[in-house]
Amino acid sequence: MNLDLDALVGDIAAEMSEREERGAVASYIPQLAHVDPRRFGIAVMLADGTTHVGGDADEAFSIQSISKVFTLTLALGKVGDALWRRVGREPSGNPFNSIVQLEAEKGIPRNPFINAGAIVVTDTLLGGHAPKEAIGEILRFVRHVADDDTIFIDKAVARSETATGHRNVALANYMHAFGNLEHAPELTLGVYFHQCAIAMSCRQLAAAGRFLALDGRHPTAGGRVVSSERARRINALMLTCGHYDGSGDFAFRVGLPAKSGVGGGILAIVPGKASIAVWSPGLNRVGNSMLGALALERLARATGWSVFAP
Repeated sequence: MNLDLDALVGDIAAEMSEREERGAVASYIPQLAHVDPRRFGIAVMLADGTTHVGGDADEAFSIQSISKVFTLTLALGKVGDALWRRVGREPSGNPFNSIVQLEAEKGIPRNPFINAGAIVVTDTLLGGHAPKEAIGEILRFVRHVADDDTIFIDKAVARSETATGHRNVALANYMHAFGNLEHAPELTLGVYFHQCAIAMSCRQLAAAGRFLALDGRHPTAGGRVVSSERARRINALMLTCGHYDGSGDFAFRVGLPAKSGVGGGILAIVPGKASIAVWSPGLNRVGNSMLGALALERLARATGWSVFAP
């Protein structure tokens, strides 16, 4: 198929910029409430590094829960399959910050991409480290896979989350009561809030996700970030759990492994072909980027990149 990706990406960016219904920004995190909902960016990075961008693709934004892809990768490298004794691998069917399932399932989060599961993953990374060291390890890893040392943590966002993240405090304390946090909740949460405050542009985020499109291989440094099997498993979790209780609908409409964040970003993977990042700050009713999902749906349809395509 002869496809002009530059033209397609440009058309998608133009279409999204004209849409009036854009969703609502995540105002419960005060620092995110100030983000302009008219922003839209998209970056498509092919396996060979060729990049096609549109809109605000070079403006940094708070990646929020997309960071969970990178901390999961780190945790699996640190403790391997032992992680699955502390967190499950099933879709939640509930909002990302729900406490309901934790009571029924005795403090074991349903998957590593809901907040409770990501807090357990972060607790794993804290093992043997002071919080500042764990934060540094996470940031270094993201910079490594993106091959970009300019990626940073937005300290204003981290402070905003720390001041208002009361539900996450409740989740952490609840799991601690069940013995599923090994560190004091305030220490684990300090790392968690900072990882969510990592700021990246669409171009940087697409670069950071490319190892998952390349079967676990680092695209520029050589060698492996993760094994081929682990890369496939991370992609599988992104497909089934990456959009919280909207994961099924996203798989139905887009058909790509992807992880969203309440900052309005989505990282999507086309195995063997591309890494895609989109950003539009307005969220739909389940906390995923409204226009980001629409853009990915259009892109997947035009390219035939759905993993379910023949």
